[in-house]
Amino acid sequence: MRIFGLLAALFMLLAGAAPAQAQNRFWLQNNTGQAIVSANVSPSRVTEWGPNILARGPLGPGLQVFVEPSFRDCWLDIRVRFADGTEDGHLGVNACSLDRIAFGRDTPLAPAPPPPVVQQPDPSFTFVNRSGDAIREIYVSLTSERNWGRDRLGPRQILPPGASMPIPLPRTGVCTADIRVVYMDGRIMEQRNIETCTRRNVTWR
Repeated sequence: MRIFGLLAALFMLLAGAAPAQAQNRFWLQNNTGQAIVSANVSPSRVTEWGPNILARGPLGPGLQVFVEPSFRDCWLDIRVRFADGTEDGHLGVNACSLDRIAFGRDTPLAPAPPPPVVQQPDPSFTFVNRSGDAIREIYVSLTSERNWGRDRLGPRQILPPGASMPIPLPRTGVCTADIRVVYMDGRIMEQRNIETCTRRNVTWR
C-alpha cells in the first residue's frame, strides 16, 4: 500500500509541475534604415498570422526586441511591416537553434581594418671603394647601435680599388650609419653619421 501511495504522490507532483520553458525565444533585430511598425510571428504549420508583437510601438533602426512566443513550436514564420508600408519576412526559421533573427544586415558590422603598416625607410646602400687602396675590413652600423658588428668583407676577403659591395641594414627608422675601414697596410679610417636612406651608393674616398 505504501508503494502505491508513493507512486500516486509522485504522479501528482509531476502532473502539477510547471512545464519546461520554451526554447523558441529570440531577439528580433532591426538592421535596416527605417522603423519596423509591426511584426507578426506564427508557427510554420499554420496559415494565419499572429497578433502584432510590437506592443510598445515601432522598432527603430538598430534596435531589437525580445520575442517570447505563446506556443512551443520551433519552426516559425516572421513577418514585419516597415514605416513606408513595405513588408519583409523569414519563413520556416528554426528559432530553437538560434537566439537572434535580423532584418536587413544579417551579420554584425565587420571590425574596422587595422591601420596600414608604415614601411620604414631602407638605410641599406652599396659601398664603392674610390680610395685608390685595397680594403681588407669594412664595418658598418646604424648610429643607434653601440658596436661595429661583424666585418662585412669576411675573413681573407679584400675590396680592391674601384670595386663595390652591398651593405644591407635593418629597417628601424634610423637613416644614419657609421663606417669604419681598415686598409691592407693597417690604416684605419672612420666616417660618422652618414645619411643613407636617400642614396643608393656611398662612395669611399
